[in-house]
Amino acid sequence: MDLPIHVNPSLQQYYAALESRIGYRLILGGTRHFGYYEPGTKWPFPINGALRRMEDHLYDSLKLQSGTRVLDAGCGVGHVAIHLARKGLQVTGIDVVSNHIRWAMQQIRAQGLEKAVSVQLMDYHHLDRLDNESFEGVYTMETLVHATDPERALGEFYRVLKPGGSIALYEYDHPDRDSKPISEDMAESLRQINKKASMPANEMFTQGTLQRMLEEKGFQEVVVRDLSENVRPMARLFFLVGYIPWLIICFLGLQAWFANTQAGVEGYRALKSGLERYVAVTAKKPYDTGKDNHRPHRNTAV
Repeated sequence: MDLPIHVNPSLQQYYAALESRIGYRLILGGTRHFGYYEPGTKWPFPINGALRRMEDHLYDSLKLQSGTRVLDAGCGVGHVAIHLARKGLQVTGIDVVSNHIRWAMQQIRAQGLEKAVSVQLMDYHHLDRLDNESFEGVYTMETLVHATDPERALGEFYRVLKPGGSIALYEYDHPDRDSKPISEDMAESLRQINKKASMPANEMFTQGTLQRMLEEKGFQEVVVRDLSENVRPMARLFFLVGYIPWLIICFLGLQAWFANTQAGVEGYRALKSGLERYVAVTAKKPYDTGKDNHRPHRNTAV
């Protein structure tokens, strides 16, 4: 019997769009996440080095031993999984976009990492093929924002993690719109970006929401690190690359077809003004998973 996969048509459409296929390949070499820079950095190049530094940051956040199993929930074309496998982890990648899985398989074979990385078509809301307590680590790299039901996904992550296992979520959040002034034009622009880029969970992720969701599922030792300054050089690059094209797109009335250009321009403005953050959220599954452990252990914000 086929297991449930929520294919998320709007997500499929976003990644199949010509703008996404060209943009991710041309600027990020197929990678689908921000790079990491030291605070104060202005020059964003080389981009590949910054991308690998973000993946190193993820590796350090997980704090896993070589040879342990980790789940890449939304693996894309496999860049992050391959990098972590080179550092000694055994990675299982899942994604709902079949083209991503095909491309990831090709890259894994090309790197000779078939014994260290496997990928398969699977929806992180429905991890039915994965056994309880079968991974030491789980991570998302800018993919939980695409969840239609993030609480269900987090519940599945908790189930497949072994006691003592680590989770790391590299995602976006934002202040409650009632607590931080925002123009109606900017608010509408951010809503359109979330809609066109198929990021329904990003609408939900006000500051503190991810921590609360994790704690309600039973996770402990929740830590939130604000990496907004660390991604700013790349965000600024996207702004500079996209600004003139976005003016032309708006003049021609073609905004509906250019989600990434809009995100590059308006997303940088939101990041710069504190209306959006880039955060790394880590937590642990307790060794004692009885009911008492569903009481929240206070978050630590860094």
